[in-house]
Amino acid sequence: MLAYIIGVVLFALGICVSVALHEAGHMVTAKAFGMKVRRYFVGFGPTVFSWRRGETEYGLKWIPLGGFCDIAGMTALDEVTPDEAPRAMWRFKTWKRTVVMSAGSITHFILGFLVLYLMAVTMGLPSLAAAEPTQPVLAATSCAVSTTTKEQAEAQAKNPTCPPGAPTPAKSAGLQAGDKVLSVGGKPVATWEEMLTAVQATSGLTEFVVQRGNQQLRLQVDVPRVQRWSGSAVKEVGMIGASPVPPALTTQYGPVAAIGATFSFTGTMFAETAQRLVEFPERIPAVVTAIFGGERDPNTPVSVVGASRIGGEAVEQGIWVLFFFLLASLNFFIGVFNLLPLLPLDGGHIAVVWYERVRDWIRARRGKAAAGPVDYTRLSGITMVLVLIGGAVTLLTVTADIVNPIRISP
Repeated sequence: MLAYIIGVVLFALGICVSVALHEAGHMVTAKAFGMKVRRYFVGFGPTVFSWRRGETEYGLKWIPLGGFCDIAGMTALDEVTPDEAPRAMWRFKTWKRTVVMSAGSITHFILGFLVLYLMAVTMGLPSLAAAEPTQPVLAATSCAVSTTTKEQAEAQAKNPTCPPGAPTPAKSAGLQAGDKVLSVGGKPVATWEEMLTAVQATSGLTEFVVQRGNQQLRLQVDVPRVQRWSGSAVKEVGMIGASPVPPALTTQYGPVAAIGATFSFTGTMFAETAQRLVEFPERIPAVVTAIFGGERDPNTPVSVVGASRIGGEAVEQGIWVLFFFLLASLNFFIGVFNLLPLLPLDGGHIAVVWYERVRDWIRARRGKAAAGPVDYTRLSGITMVLVLIGGAVTLLTVTADIVNPIRISP
């Protein structure tokens, strides 16, 4: 239990640090361009302590869930003092404002990349091969036994045993650990699943072509028919008594090779993050079902609470690869999500800035003067709707993560 609590606290702390650095990204770039940063605080609520350095007040709030960076004149509608007006953010060039507003997401991307790189050179990156079809390579040979009930099938899977006198077709035919099966009964196979299908459909003496080192061998296997529990019924299938070599869970790299591997892995994670965002709305009903007692789909969205709980379980079970992978994934997700062109996200502000830029460019081509800044008050209705939707989704995911959380299988 102590390890679980430590894991939850560490993961929550990692999220808080990520969000604090997100706001620091806004602050550093704003200061670099000469904009005035009034305040930079970590957390919300009452102030624990603060100090002033130069023109900026820095501090810590009681609720460590986020933070904020107060830049003078983020929009033309914001109130600024006479001395702040020349350095108001909205007066700066479009590209500078874009850099400042996207700096938070970029910070998340950098953090995610650094976490993955450190994983690559220490504990290793989760192997992409683990998600690919299993190769038809034998890890060991055993026996062909019948399992006629669900309980027998589960017991055999957890603790494979061979009753006295049980046939050992693969071993008897000369198959060995490390052999790669190329064909079964003249039918080529490229994956373990294809080999399994071919074996289950055959019986009696069957020719297996295997690769052993630099040799190709042809072995005759006497395949027996056995009764096997399959989901909800018993089926008679062919069985040779063999298990596959599991794919490597992680791949470790040297300091130089890890750079390219991390970039490649990051690209894959960006693609998966984008796919998750596209699927996000259609997974919400499953969250509601889970709240009312339905089975929790592991692919449903999780809140910070749920992610922290998974992080705690990962530490409790010693799966640090999952802990840090989840932390990197969350950084990528927050970074991409925050760039969506929706207010009040940074992406929404960037979209407005570029709308003004393109609009004024078109007006200039028509010989017209630049129009005034976009009136954000006209967008308040849309913004409020999006805030309410976001709040409702957050409430749903937090509730689901409390009453029916996603758990790591031991």
